[in-house]
Amino acid sequence: MFEDHNESIKEAILSAHLLDLVQIEELWETHLQTGKSFADTVTDAGLDVERPAILKALADHFRTEYVPDPPSHADPDLARLLKPEQAHKYGIVPYRAEPNKIVFLARDPLNFGIVDDLSFLLQRDVELAVADPQLVEAAVNATYGEQKSNLEDFLHEIEGLSVDSGNDKELAGAAAQAPIIRFVDLVLQEAVKAKASDIHFEPFEDQFRIRYRIDGTLLEMAPPPRSLAGAVIARVKVMSSLNIAEKRVPQDGRIKTSVGGRPVDLRVSTLPTQFGESVVLRILDKSVVNLDLENLSMQEEIMEGIRDLVNRPNGIFIVTGPTGSGKTTTLYSALREVNTVDVKILTAEDPVEYEIEGIMQVQINHQVGLTFASALRSFLRQDPDTIMVGEIRDLETAQIAVQASLTGHVVLSTLHTNDAPGAVTRMIDMGLEPYLIAASLEGILGQRLLRSICKHCRTAYEPGKEVVEMLDVDPLEIAEKQFFYGRGCSECNRSGYRGRQGLFELMMINDRLRDLITNKAPTLMLKQSAIENGMRTLRDDGLRCIFDGKTTIEEVLKYT
Repeated sequence: MFEDHNESIKEAILSAHLLDLVQIEELWETHLQTGKSFADTVTDAGLDVERPAILKALADHFRTEYVPDPPSHADPDLARLLKPEQAHKYGIVPYRAEPNKIVFLARDPLNFGIVDDLSFLLQRDVELAVADPQLVEAAVNATYGEQKSNLEDFLHEIEGLSVDSGNDKELAGAAAQAPIIRFVDLVLQEAVKAKASDIHFEPFEDQFRIRYRIDGTLLEMAPPPRSLAGAVIARVKVMSSLNIAEKRVPQDGRIKTSVGGRPVDLRVSTLPTQFGESVVLRILDKSVVNLDLENLSMQEEIMEGIRDLVNRPNGIFIVTGPTGSGKTTTLYSALREVNTVDVKILTAEDPVEYEIEGIMQVQINHQVGLTFASALRSFLRQDPDTIMVGEIRDLETAQIAVQASLTGHVVLSTLHTNDAPGAVTRMIDMGLEPYLIAASLEGILGQRLLRSICKHCRTAYEPGKEVVEMLDVDPLEIAEKQFFYGRGCSECNRSGYRGRQGLFELMMINDRLRDLITNKAPTLMLKQSAIENGMRTLRDDGLRCIFDGKTTIEEVLKYT
C-alpha cells in the first residue's frame, strides 16, 4: 500500500485495535516471509480489515487528516503551486489552503522528507493528509497530466546553455539552476522507470554520454550538450553532499530522493578522468528488489539447502560469483529466513545497500579504520547468533570468520570466484589452513545473473547445429526439447530480453569433501566429488532455464 514503513502501519493497526496481538504477529511473520508490505499482507489475509480502516488508523496514529473520498482533480489555483514534474516526483496533489499552511494528499504520506522539501520550496508550512494511494496517483495524473518521457524534448530546450567547467563558482550556480535540476531529475525518473541498476555520466573530449545499465547491459540515452557535463555532474555532487571543488580524487556519496512519490536510494561514485569526472549512480530501489528466497528463481532443492545452512547452529556459508551476479541479494534473502525476534543478526557491509528491519547493519569505513576484520572482531563481543560479512577480502577477515564459526556462530559472506568449488581454493590461496576450512565450511553457493527472454515477443525456433554442439550435451537428451528467443518488441527496447534470471549451484560440504579439502585436493577433484554428491552445476541449471523457455542458449554459453 505505502512504500515500506511497515512498522508504522503495524503500530497504527495495533493502537486502533483493528486486530489482536496474536493476529498481528502472525501477519507480521507472513509479511517477513513473503516480502509483501504489511498493509497488503493484512488486506490479502481475508480478515475484517479493509484498506479504508487501515488508512483511517494510520491517520489517527500520526494525528493527521484522513480523506476517504479525495477529489479527482486539484483546484486550478492550488494546482499552480507545483510544477508537473514536482507533483510527479513527490506523488502529491494540493488539497486545501489554510491561512497558515497548505494541505497536500500524498501517495506516500509516511515519507516525511516530502514535508521538508515542500516547506522549503513553497516557503509555507506544509501538512500531508492520508488518502488511498491509488486515488492520489489518479488525481496527480488528472491534474498535471500523465508523466511522459520528455528527455529528448528537454534536451532541445537546454541546447543553448553553456557552463565553464573550470569555474567552481559558475558550476555551483549552474547546479542550482532550474533547467539543470529538472534535467537530472528527468534522468533519474527515466532510470527508475526503466528499472535500471546504474546510471553512468561519462565526459569525453567531444561528447557527454549518459548510459543506463538495464538487465546487465548498458544502453545509451540521447546525449546532452558536452558543455553541460560540468554542471550536470556538479548537480549530482550537490545532491550527494560531495565537494564540487574537489575534482582530483575519487569521492563516494549517497542520495536519498523521491521518484514517483516513493523513496529511492542512490549510491554515488566519482572518478577523475582525462576529460572530467566520471560519475556512476547505483540505484537501490527496494520496490524492485524483493528480498525473498522464493523470488530468486532457484530450484526447490537449492532453496531448501540454503534454509538448512542458515538455520544450522554454526558454520560458514559462502556465496560466490562475479561482481553484479546478485550475491548480496541472495545473502539478504537468506538472512530474512532467520530474521526473528529470538535471533541476533549483525552485518558488516561496504556499503549498506538495503536497510532491513530487525538487523544491526554496520557500514565499513576504511578512513577511520573500520574494516571488515575490525568489525567482525567487535561483532564477537556483541553476542550475535548470525553474522554477515559483505566480503572475505583478506586472510585476517577469513581467520576471524573461521574463529566465529567454530565458536558457535553462523557466518555468511561472499567471494569472487568462477564457481562454488573454486571458493575453497581461493581461501587456501589467502593463507587459511585447509583443516580450518574443512572444519568450518558448511556450504558454498555459486551464482550468475543472465537475461530472461521477453515474455511479450518470445518465439520458438530451431537453433543451428554448431550452437547446440557448444552446449556439450547428448543430442538424444535434447531431441524433443524446444528452444526460444526474443524477436524484439517495444516492451524490451527491441533487445529480445526483459528482466534477469539467476543460475545457481549449491555445494554442500560432506565428510568426503572435508577429507579432500584437508588434503588440498585440486578444484576439479572437489567439483567431481560435489557432482557425485548431487550438485547440479551452473551449466546444468542453465540448461534447465533454456528448456523452460526462460533464457537463450547464447546467454547460458556467455555466463557458464
